[in-house]
Amino acid sequence: MSDTVINGPAYRVFTRRLLLRCWQPADAPLLKAAVDASLDHLLPWMPWAKYEPTDLQAKIERLRRFRGAFDLGDDFVYGVFDRQETRVLGGSGLHTRLGEKAREIGYWIHVDAVGQGFATELSAALTKVAFEIDHVERVEIHCDPRNLRSAAVPRKLGYTLDATLRQRLRDTNGNPRDVMIWSLLAAEYPHSPSAAAEIEAYDAAGRRIC
Repeated sequence: MSDTVINGPAYRVFTRRLLLRCWQPADAPLLKAAVDASLDHLLPWMPWAKYEPTDLQAKIERLRRFRGAFDLGDDFVYGVFDRQETRVLGGSGLHTRLGEKAREIGYWIHVDAVGQGFATELSAALTKVAFEIDHVERVEIHCDPRNLRSAAVPRKLGYTLDATLRQRLRDTNGNPRDVMIWSLLAAEYPHSPSAAAEIEAYDAAGRRIC
């Protein structure tokens, strides 16, 4: 890492197999193709999926909002691409809704890419970004207890299950559902698997920051 201190946020993050980057409106066709193909897979777990499919213009407007929030530092939503940026493999984010010194990682994976470890790989990378670039005190991952694949991700990365809150959220049909709260603290991070993740992270100007 360079001796020069360059502040985040991280606009582009390369892992071994993936590129996580700030969405651009031009990504709308790739995003629409990924969501449309994965809709049946997403509906049980992602409340936003009940409003899909939407047309290309709606996707463009959504990505404009994501980009605007990213640039303003309000929220950090990432597209998950192959390293050649030819295909959307999912979506993720370092969400700021927990407060200034915390982040919440969310993720979804393209139906054809499930079971290949991508959710774990991207979550490890964003955990590293959160602690080493954003300098937060806590990172959380929230998931439905019935979503065994999703719950396996924080477990693999050394997060602690703080609680399972009963009937705290609503599913896509409006029915109450439980939510698991997993967390990792700054003091725990250096000894976690995420600390060993190999990434390259770049700021908005293309300067390497990790």
